[in-house]
Amino acid sequence: MDNNVNSLLGVSMEKIKEMVDVDTVVGTPIVTGEVTLIPVSKVTYGFAGGGSDLPSKSNHQLFGGGSGAGITVTPIAFISVSGTEVRLLPLISKPDTVDSLISKIPDAYDMVTGLIEKRKKDKQEKEEQA
Repeated sequence: MDNNVNSLLGVSMEKIKEMVDVDTVVGTPIVTGEVTLIPVSKVTYGFAGGGSDLPSKSNHQLFGGGSGAGITVTPIAFISVSGTEVRLLPLISKPDTVDSLISKIPDAYDMVTGLIEKRKKDKQEKEEQA
């Protein structure tokens, strides 16, 4: 089984290497007049794989397995070269809705916790006054 899983993961990694290379992160320069723009991207990837030997009534060894990968390429900036001047021009992008919601969870938790604590305190004060 070990060889089958290694082979499966090896093929996955080779395919990722084919798709994502240094030219994906630092792109091909674009010449526009006297200015050269070089795109810069962030590459995020992940992969998983696994397998198992399967029981068989015959003497043949059966193997079942699978692998998968996901890749995201996000443009983040351009390097601008004009004569001897080099500048980094960051791209401003809006965070997507999911990222925005996830980043607000700690604030929402603190707000709800504070509200619950305030109600408990108010209830205790009322009971003490009665």
